[in-house]
Amino acid sequence: MSFSKELRSYSLIALGALLVSVSYNVFLLPARLAAGGVVGISTLLYDLYQWTPAIVQWCINIPVFILGYFLLGRDFSIKTLVGTILLPFFIWVTSNLSYGVQDPMLAAIYGGIMTGVGLGLVFRGNGSTGGTTIIGQLIKKYTGLSSGYAQMIIDAMIVVAAMFIFDLELALYAMITIYICSKVIDFVQLHSSSSKLVLIITEQEEQVTNLIKNEIDRGFTKVWSEGGYSRNKKALLFSVVEQSEAVYLKELIQSQATESFVIFLNASDIIGKGFSLPR
Repeated sequence: MSFSKELRSYSLIALGALLVSVSYNVFLLPARLAAGGVVGISTLLYDLYQWTPAIVQWCINIPVFILGYFLLGRDFSIKTLVGTILLPFFIWVTSNLSYGVQDPMLAAIYGGIMTGVGLGLVFRGNGSTGGTTIIGQLIKKYTGLSSGYAQMIIDAMIVVAAMFIFDLELALYAMITIYICSKVIDFVQLHSSSSKLVLIITEQEEQVTNLIKNEIDRGFTKVWSEGGYSRNKKALLFSVVEQSEAVYLKELIQSQATESFVIFLNASDIIGKGFSLPR
């Protein structure tokens, strides 16, 4: 990858982490909204023991990153480590901001929007803020659940804990934050929903199928077709991926299979292994 693209990726990660930290200190922490993730855990521990949120997040994120690195290998990179370190650092730097929104509804709405924009930028930079995201990937690897479903379980456990530590109303406001945040992340990354149907028309069939199999670990369907104008034989590939995988696949194809024609479509009501539980 060129220096300019690398610089852009790290800039997006840094900017996204800064936005998430400002959202945390201005909206989520003052309103006592434990909206999932390690950030939510640090909110609970701050309320119970007055533990500094940034230190709590470092103490959780660094060991989890090391565990994820050894168990998941190539799924983690220096960009994940950068996001894992930067977010608590920015939370510490912005902890003395004079602004604070304590109304839970306003905090849920605006905190969810700002956090979603921040995380969306981090993901667009092919980074991660670590923490429970890594735990979700570990659950996905060893249980077969989708990463989105695994993350939902983790966030639900944190919200339930908030219900007992705070009260039911604050827990419900936290759920609003999580919902808004997830929608905004989708919009920032692909301007649409979380699951994507990817259609790829390419003459570089072997190269593209290797990207799908080896880089994002997804299955696909292949149909041979003929170009209407060129009359050349081409492969038509169908694959359903999650939103973070779609962003990564888009980057890979743009850099390694530039002659391919790619369409991303919203996918809903997906039933099958890796995306949803049997109903």
